[in-house]
Parts: sequence; C-alpha cells; structure tokens
Amino acid sequence: MVIRVRRSSQVPSSEITPESTYLDRRKFLGATAGIGAATFLGRGVAAEETPTHGDEEPNSWEEITTHNNFYEFGLGKEDPSRNAHTLVTEPWTVRVDGLCAKPGDYALEDFIRPSTLEDRVYRLRCVEGWSMVIPWRGFPLADVIRRAEVEPRARYVAFETLWDPDQMPERGWKPRIGWPYREGLRLDEALHPLSFLVVGLYGKTLPNQNGAPLRLVVPWKYGFKSIKSIVRMSFVRDQPRTTWSSDSPREYGFYSNVNPEVRHPRWSQATEKRIDGGRLFGYRRIDTQFLNGYADEVAHLYEGMDLRKHF
Repeated sequence: MVIRVRRSSQVPSSEITPESTYLDRRKFLGATAGIGAATFLGRGVAAEETPTHGDEEPNSWEEITTHNNFYEFGLGKEDPSRNAHTLVTEPWTVRVDGLCAKPGDYALEDFIRPSTLEDRVYRLRCVEGWSMVIPWRGFPLADVIRRAEVEPRARYVAFETLWDPDQMPERGWKPRIGWPYREGLRLDEALHPLSFLVVGLYGKTLPNQNGAPLRLVVPWKYGFKSIKSIVRMSFVRDQPRTTWSSDSPREYGFYSNVNPEVRHPRWSQATEKRIDGGRLFGYRRIDTQFLNGYADEVAHLYEGMDLRKHF
C-alpha cells in the first residue's frame, strides 16, 4: 500500500472519466506506467494518479453516494442523499487560525490552488461495522499545514464543520450533539502522507452528501474522524474537543484507529460488512485489518502506545 504517484496531463472537463472507464483505467494502470489524464472539475487543474489499492475495485457511484452518515441531513443512511441538496457550497470559505504564522479566511479556490490534485483509492471503514472502497480526488493535508507555517508549540489540528440550520434541517440530535460537528488529529497524524483533503469523487465534484465541498479522509481511522464540509482548521497546543469522543467517550475515542482487537461496547470490530450489492446494498463479510490495512505506513506513529487502551 505504498503510495505511487504518476503524473498526468490536462484534458477538457467534458472528458472527466465515467465510473466504468475509471475502473477499466485502473486495471490498465496496473500493467503499464502510462496513464490517461483528467482536469479537476473544470478548473483546469492537473490531477495525478495515485493507485493505492490495485487489488480492490471501488464501490459504485450509487453505493458511495446513497449510503452515508451525515446527521445534519438525517439519521438514516439514505437521508443525506435525499436532503443534502439544500447545502450551498459556492461560495465557500475556510478559516485557518490558531498557532500559525499565516492565518486567514480563504476562498475555497484559493485554498486548493497551490496544491496538485491527486486521485487516490482508499478503504473506508465505518465504526458501525460496514466498509467501502472509494476513489477520492484531493490533495495532502500536509500541504495546508506547511503553508500555514505552524508554530512549534502546536501539537494538534482541530476541524469544524459548517453548521447552518437553514441549510442543514436535522434538529433531532441537536440537544445531544451540540453542533457544529468537530474533529481533530494529532499534528504528526495530520502531516502523514495518507491524510487527505478531498474535493472530488470518481473525478467529479464531491456530492453534498459525501461532504462537499471539502472533507477530510484519514483512511486508517474509523470514518467519523473524516469530517465533512470543513469551514475551519485550527492549530492548537492541547487535544481539542471532538464531537463523538466528548459526547460518548466509551464508544468513540479521540484516536479511533481501526483495530479488530478493540471491541465497541455494543458490537465486535473483528469483521466488517463490505458494501457490495447494488441498489439494495448487499454485502460480504470480511475480516477487519489492523489500522484498516495501513499498518505498514502508520503504525510507527503509535510506538509505545497500547492501542487497545488509546482508542
């Protein structure tokens, strides 16, 4: 699972790769060093091809976009795809602040522009016990951190989701959760090459229900760590308050690294349901891998820690 980056050239946005061709292209890439190319969402930005799991085909567009957790738009798996059309993603501003030399409020275009976009295929493992394989488009989180010139005393980065009740109509969980949704990473985790800020899916604009226009993906952690619709990043000294680890710490820890040996209080994490079955969402039962299969890349981050205790 070592990242291999291959450079691509530009093509018109009308030639963004459809799902079937994308899958064929990935098979082709496994046998040759040459690849096709795509621009990013009509912005004219070249994307790099980063095949990370050549042995696992991605889930379908339909599965990825209609089986979601995004409680601001409802509690059911299909609620976000039905309700997230109310989210307004243009214009969009991301605030960078805290312990850094270059804080500011950035228009999304300016936030993205300095980075080279990449296509990456990552496993996604939900703490609820289901999983997918998803082809994301985005750029390394480390790019933003380095541009911000973070102070040495900063040890964490905190993230915040948009909260606008007019756009996000779900009210039922507000007393319990206390919006906006918040997440965080240790700074060395955030700087790891696998930590990824996502703006697209299957080479297309990221759908609202999947966290448009900007979300985080940290593939070795349970999915709720990969915060959606980000409006703020703050560099801080102390471990930040995060939504689920604050509201239900026995069930959702700050680290939330995928670990089949650590049982959720209400279910085992030893296996998972890989979504695999079209519209009715069948699945196949597979073994859960330690750190979601990324142990070779990230286990060194936790040397000296008992990951059974530091969930």
